[in-house]
Amino acid sequence: MVQRLRTKRPLSAHMHRFVLLLLLVINIYPLLWMILNSLKTERELSTNPFGVAREPVWSNYIEAWKVAKLGPYLVNSIIVTLSAVVLTLLVGALAAFFLSRFEFKSKGFLLVYFTFGMLIPIHATLVPLFIEMRSLNLMDNRLTLLLPYTAFNLPITIFILAGFMNAFPKEVEEAGIMDGCSVMGIFGRLILPMLTPALATAFIINFLNNWNEFSFALVLINDGALKTLPLGLANFAGQYNRSYTLQMAGLTIVLVPTLLFYLSVQKYLTAGMTAGAVKG
Repeated sequence: MVQRLRTKRPLSAHMHRFVLLLLLVINIYPLLWMILNSLKTERELSTNPFGVAREPVWSNYIEAWKVAKLGPYLVNSIIVTLSAVVLTLLVGALAAFFLSRFEFKSKGFLLVYFTFGMLIPIHATLVPLFIEMRSLNLMDNRLTLLLPYTAFNLPITIFILAGFMNAFPKEVEEAGIMDGCSVMGIFGRLILPMLTPALATAFIINFLNNWNEFSFALVLINDGALKTLPLGLANFAGQYNRSYTLQMAGLTIVLVPTLLFYLSVQKYLTAGMTAGAVKG
């Protein structure tokens, strides 16, 4: 019996590694294929779509950047994304502090209410949101995307921050009260510094969600001067639908920095999630 268990464990471990390796290849290969083909000419792409470029055409990136006018789209994405992230973290941290550190009658209901917000399919709200934005004259300005981005990211932000705050001992507030701190003083001086790992986690999740969002920007933004990077790439692909190498160069310009950002902050994301789960 012992011998059977010993022989099964290595086989199970090898199977797990094989499955993980297979998933890695499935996810990495399209990105690698896109990068390799972004360095080819149109003729070489048609004759050698899966190989390495014989002579890399680095000018594809320069041409894609200039012709697609990605600069203004990049600025718009940075403004909208960072503004929404900061507003979401500010409102989410205050709401999580209220829900986590205070006792009141409807506390359980509010926690469930925000939790159910994560279950709403956001694309099902596109039509009513469009009608509401149009009736409020909020189409085609900076607030057009800032408001829905903040609203739809609040549930997961509050969920992460409140779960992390629940692990803080009550003695934190008691020490602050003894030192003469107000409620906002306790929040700003004591709670926020302890909340840094969870804030970093929420920042990363919100940033990636807002940066890659396409549907709301497509429906709510018609002014070309306010369009974000995903919309700019969609317009570029429609305008140059026969120049696949330029399309892939444009996609690489946008996706590779995002991928590098995620890889560089992945440890903070993991640390924040695990710290909130282990404490308390």
